[in-house]
Amino acid sequence: MTEELENIEVELETLLNKNSRKRFRKLFLSLHGYEQSQLFAEFDLSQRKLVYTFLTPEELANVFDDTEEDPVEAGKYLDEMPPAYAARLLTEMYTDNVVDILADMRPLARRKYLNLLRAEDANKVRNLIHYEDQTAGSLMTTEFIAINQNLTVGKAMQQVKQGAQEAEIITYIYVTDDYGILVGVLSVRDLITHSDEEAIATIMTSRVLAVDVNEDQAQIAEQVRDYNFVAIPVVNQSEKIVGIITVDDIIDVIDEESAEDYSHLAGVDTQDVTRNPFKTAFKRLPWLITLLFMGMITATLINHFEGLLAQVSVLAVFISLITGTAGNAGTQSLAVAVRRLAMNSHLKIWRLLLNEIATGVIIGVVTGLCVWLMVGIWKHDLVLGGIVGIAMASAIFVANLAGSLIPIGMEKIGVDPAVASGPFISTLSDLTSVLIYFSIAQYFLQMFIH
Repeated sequence: MTEELENIEVELETLLNKNSRKRFRKLFLSLHGYEQSQLFAEFDLSQRKLVYTFLTPEELANVFDDTEEDPVEAGKYLDEMPPAYAARLLTEMYTDNVVDILADMRPLARRKYLNLLRAEDANKVRNLIHYEDQTAGSLMTTEFIAINQNLTVGKAMQQVKQGAQEAEIITYIYVTDDYGILVGVLSVRDLITHSDEEAIATIMTSRVLAVDVNEDQAQIAEQVRDYNFVAIPVVNQSEKIVGIITVDDIIDVIDEESAEDYSHLAGVDTQDVTRNPFKTAFKRLPWLITLLFMGMITATLINHFEGLLAQVSVLAVFISLITGTAGNAGTQSLAVAVRRLAMNSHLKIWRLLLNEIATGVIIGVVTGLCVWLMVGIWKHDLVLGGIVGIAMASAIFVANLAGSLIPIGMEKIGVDPAVASGPFISTLSDLTSVLIYFSIAQYFLQMFIH
């Protein structure tokens, strides 16, 4: 929150405490919907109850439409309101936002609010709420404008004017045939710049990019991004338009997908908002226990080379140096591979692999040479420096390759590549680095001894 908005928050809270309804309304309603939602979230319970008396449900509906609050929190606000007020607020909100809130409620609470709505509005919500989460059906809104292809521009403009108040956006006007099948699209500009007598069928764009009601949200976000759409129509199996997905929902999807990918890369759910430390711990433990067992394999491997360490104890000094650097290289490669796969589903795998192989060789050689010189000068032993340098170069190359191969392999078998988390790659790099380091050290020492 900006300093200016913080000052406005103080002023609004003062007006609430003074019960100054007129001045509160004037200041609050002069703000942008996003700013209103931010400030509303800062009010305490007593202040919010005053807001419910100062603002009409129609005015507060704009706040809830623009809010970034978790749907569970938004549902708690509804419980604070008089039932009739809450029902009116939900009626004034866009259907997709109402669905987001009610979908996270317990069945009994959801049923209570659906019963408070008008039959028509309740049916709209019920029709959307059954769609699987993270699909087009769960994202779409049913407030859009569709006109028949047989209309003239003049008649179509009349319909647009009538429906504009209820529609979420009117950037695109969708065109259907007599059976409701999507056959075209045009803009408000198209209507304004053509004469009233022209037929809609002659000015519309007949090639329309639409998404299926069950399509995954990540694929929809890609299409909207690629084509720079403000909205995209949603059709059912019969090609009938049933809703639209607007760009504000797509931005939320992109944020959600990015947070999900980061969660996988970190091996933890960054969207977990629970304050219960036991629940948080039990969600994180499975990954940590898995990595613990992988770490035990690495420890066992080091124990296997105990004789070598006893013979040349200085080798132990550089274990963490090699494993840490290789782990960092593997995590970098993993992040790049996951990002490229997410951004470009048509990416040529062989090109990505060749690029990462070349990158691994360059990084490995440069890093290995630096380590060889540093260790050689530090320990006055160029042979030891060479052993550590070659091991470093090899470990980085293998980690870099693994960081690319694992997410590619996962995508090929239909698993989210982001699941190949950073901690997993890092622990795997520890294992391979230790094996490479001691194998190279043992080979060179035997060669020089004999």
